[in-house]
Amino acid sequence: GFPPESEESSSLLQTAVSVLQSSYLDSTSQDGFRYSRATLVENDVFLSELKAFAQAKEAAGYSQEELEETFAFLLFDNEDEAKEVCQTGLRVNSSSISTLGDPAKGVYISKYADCLLPRPWHPGKSGYIVICKLIKGKVKVVSENHTTSYTCPSPGYDCHVAVSRNNLPSKTSHSQAFAQSQYYVYEVSDGSTAERPRQICPYIVI
Repeated sequence: GFPPESEESSSLLQTAVSVLQSSYLDSTSQDGFRYSRATLVENDVFLSELKAFAQAKEAAGYSQEELEETFAFLLFDNEDEAKEVCQTGLRVNSSSISTLGDPAKGVYISKYADCLLPRPWHPGKSGYIVICKLIKGKVKVVSENHTTSYTCPSPGYDCHVAVSRNNLPSKTSHSQAFAQSQYYVYEVSDGSTAERPRQICPYIVI
């Protein structure tokens, strides 16, 4: 048999799974994923920076809703990549997507836990999901830009999201759904872009 899991790690797994399951885009995903183990990311630097970001924005008059912590998700094929992002943080120039903003000035992270790839998962595929805490701050809705003159971060905002198409045709391609469910997050101060926006904090790897 398997060694009994420590209570701590099994309750962490439950926490992680409930976060993931409450963040599915497609209700059929409930049965489609199995999660095996969760590791808490304990990085005091990121936690204190997330807090500092929240305090600074609160002082700047942000509403409680804008300062609320939500979750967002990153997927990696191998554990080393997942661990690296937990140690060094999510940095600019890490995305192959560019529809919501210049990937050199911000980072992309998924809103939904089952929409982490521009293509469908094939059965038996596995990977590592990093659950991050995210403070969205002021969110600007932008239309998708498929040109090479990238959309720049918007002054006075912290995050771009795609124009929501509530009347999505049922045959939306997976890659479209993926692009539309990304947050583009950035932190600009004094005209320069932070290499690692403080408002994203890696939380659990599963």
